[in-house]
Amino acid sequence: MKNRLFLIGFFITSFAFSQQVYNRTLKLMGSRFDITVVANDSLEGNNYIDLAVNEISRIEKLISSWDAKSQTSEINRNSGIKPVIVDDELFQLIKRAIKISKLTDGAFDVSYASMDKVWHFDGSMTKMPTEDEIKKSVEKVGYQNIILDEENHSVFLKLEGMKIGFGAIGKGYAADKAKALLIEKGVVAGIINASGDLNTWGTQPNGKDWLVAIVNPLNKEKVFSWMPVNNSAVVTSGNYEKYVKFNDVLYTHIIDPRTGYPATGILSVTIFTKTAELADALATSIFVMGKETGLDFINQLKGVECIIVDENNSIITSKNIELNPLKND
Repeated sequence: MKNRLFLIGFFITSFAFSQQVYNRTLKLMGSRFDITVVANDSLEGNNYIDLAVNEISRIEKLISSWDAKSQTSEINRNSGIKPVIVDDELFQLIKRAIKISKLTDGAFDVSYASMDKVWHFDGSMTKMPTEDEIKKSVEKVGYQNIILDEENHSVFLKLEGMKIGFGAIGKGYAADKAKALLIEKGVVAGIINASGDLNTWGTQPNGKDWLVAIVNPLNKEKVFSWMPVNNSAVVTSGNYEKYVKFNDVLYTHIIDPRTGYPATGILSVTIFTKTAELADALATSIFVMGKETGLDFINQLKGVECIIVDENNSIITSKNIELNPLKND
């Protein structure tokens, strides 16, 4: 549901001082991850990165719906049949996902994986799905049909064929967990960039904040503004690479789980908040809500800010963000 951050939204700058910045790029959870740490030498830096990689791989085994052996797959297999007892970590993640689903009135829905795929963004679509097809595609979506049993730590999907999935928060959660582990191990600063879900802590070796650049979604060579990020998560969702167009309306790959219709009117959403998990879910939600409703929603949340680029390439920001636009030659 999200394009990759390293393609659409951010560049990270660093400067060498007594400590050094060490970085590794690799594929995890089916996506590109960029792991950056500040360390005394390459041996220490690589050991820290290995810890992060192992933690992300552990989380993937827990939440992947592609892995038949995962607890998530076990929940989905037993939809409409019986509750499944799961580890506390997964139980709490699902519980938080349901909370965000309620908060966004279903614009984010952890059961979105139940949707039938009636929209295709690979160039193969020649006509829109029918209204009936679209309506039927979301019949099994609905976080209200997820039953949690606190005492037994079980999860039950009431409808047969219903599924949960963590495509909209899983990589954000992995970024948060990798960051927490590295802080626990004494890493003073770093960045986990989980293919668009970025979480930072500490500062660059020169004492300055990490910097991210807000990039024009229609031309990623153009930077709107540089912004400092201090112990915070930043997530950008973009829709300008996967879409279909019918009757002069551009339909994006981000689909409203309540209606089955793709989101319209927004090119990219960037969310700033404390955790990448929350930022991830909110970025998707704002697309679905639309810019006016989405901006009003964000302005009511404490500790959350956003930048929206609409279909006209106009920049709209939440109330506590001040951009310093750059002149691009």
